[in-house]
Amino acid sequence: MKIQPTIGRVVWFTPSSNSADARFTAADPKQKCAAIVAYVWGEGEMVNLHVIDHNGNGHSRTSVPLIQENEPKPEGYYCEWMPYQIGQAKANEERK
Repeated sequence: MKIQPTIGRVVWFTPSSNSADARFTAADPKQKCAAIVAYVWGEGEMVNLHVIDHNGNGHSRTSVPLIQENEPKPEGYYCEWMPYQIGQAKANEERK
């Protein structure tokens, strides 16, 4: 099931392990960062984000791959839906 992204939705952002941005703080690489969708590209496979790092600082990221449930995770940065959002989307599908 594909969840279509829309502006203003919250997603989890996983930074790249080789990020060159020294200002971006990811204290625990196992913990995701919160991000808000600012723009949706085309069919929604990529989005622009306002990402909040682990210190609470905001950063912009453009053309971020949005990984749907059960899709493989890329090597670089990406974002994905939270488990709660996936559960809600499934529940809504079942009601149809």
